[in-house]
Amino acid sequence: MTGTLKQTTPTLGIFLAIGLICASANADNWGQWRGPMQSSISSETGLGDDWASDNQLWRVDMPGPGGASPVVWDNRLFVTSVDGEGSNGDPMTLVCYSVEDGSVLWKTELEGANQNSRDGATSASPSPATDGEHVWAQGTAGVLHCFTVEGELVWKKDLQAEYGEFQIQFGMTSTPVLDEGRLYLQLIHGEMKRGSTETSKGHVIALDAETGDEIWRHLRETEAYFENLHSYASPLVYRDSDHSFLVTHGADYAIAHSLDDGSELWRCGGLNPVEDYNPFLRLVASPVFMDGIIIIPSAKRGPVVAVKPDGSGDITDNEAAHLWRTESSTPDVSCPLIYEGTVYLTRENGVLTCLDAETGERTFEERLFRDNHRSTPVAAGDKIFVTTRDGKLLVLRAGAEPEVAAEIDLGEDTTASPAISNGRVFVRTAEGLYAFGNK
Repeated sequence: MTGTLKQTTPTLGIFLAIGLICASANADNWGQWRGPMQSSISSETGLGDDWASDNQLWRVDMPGPGGASPVVWDNRLFVTSVDGEGSNGDPMTLVCYSVEDGSVLWKTELEGANQNSRDGATSASPSPATDGEHVWAQGTAGVLHCFTVEGELVWKKDLQAEYGEFQIQFGMTSTPVLDEGRLYLQLIHGEMKRGSTETSKGHVIALDAETGDEIWRHLRETEAYFENLHSYASPLVYRDSDHSFLVTHGADYAIAHSLDDGSELWRCGGLNPVEDYNPFLRLVASPVFMDGIIIIPSAKRGPVVAVKPDGSGDITDNEAAHLWRTESSTPDVSCPLIYEGTVYLTRENGVLTCLDAETGERTFEERLFRDNHRSTPVAAGDKIFVTTRDGKLLVLRAGAEPEVAAEIDLGEDTTASPAISNGRVFVRTAEGLYAFGNK
């Protein structure tokens, strides 16, 4: 059935209000985009029910716009940004802020000047990552930098010089994944010519995070062509008690790769109908997983597919490898969230759809906001946090039929996803950086 959204707590002004206990026994560092396990879930237990109007701890101006999400480790927050108004040619920068008060601890320029794509997007789209000792950052031009957390450059690698010039409309927005001392990258792109049926040949790469040295590379081939040569999604490391592998997403397929050498384990297509092929179905939203299930989005109101992790070969039409499939409701940019048995899909038109994670049954669907939505929802405790394009932060009570706990108007364009760490919620807008918590 389709649920009806219930407003349980009135809006209390333009400031976010979060009642927190002073210290959470289960505090996470949020070391990369989508959090510790790339699940967009924090184990914080202190995001309580007491919402008040004065829990904004601080707000600082950003040096410029960007869609990169903040990452946090202990008392340091890192975020990439354009340094300027967002014009073509503005420099790119990595900034380290104090979690305590938002003061700038250090700031350093990144190679690769800003190149606007469209609809307000900038080259500050890939998010940084940190392990508490180092921080890695890049812009869409693909120069990957490694710094110490004090801001000293350790190494840098020009991915275009090493793996070929990027041929991609809006820049290489894919965020590298940090996992057990490695950085995993997917570089899926190609020359887009009308009438061309050149198929996709992308690189999947594992680097030593400490040195930048290549561990392996894999040539990823599919039959995709034209705009579908371009992927703006990010890879994912899947782990459970029996399996561990990398998932890349783009060029009509989600593909699982061995962590040992990048070789292909399985691939799942069916995201772009062969009989009525859409040459403009580029993939932007990334997959997400929980134990025993991988949720694969597509694009432009297409399907969402749930598959098991233990497939082999081409599982596109292998019913035994699938859990369920819905023919519509995919997010176009925002990644799905799986939380406590419910799949949350925040679509670009502002509609939130909820599905049962085991069956794919639709339990809720309602428009929560209007605008070209991009950010990925995050979860902690019984709350789901969603930042909207027009600068609102929605706090939902999690469940098959979610309820609105608060709606906060920040008044600033927002495409980045929130970060949750050590009793605080951090929100990056086009103009500012916010921290909320218990005063």
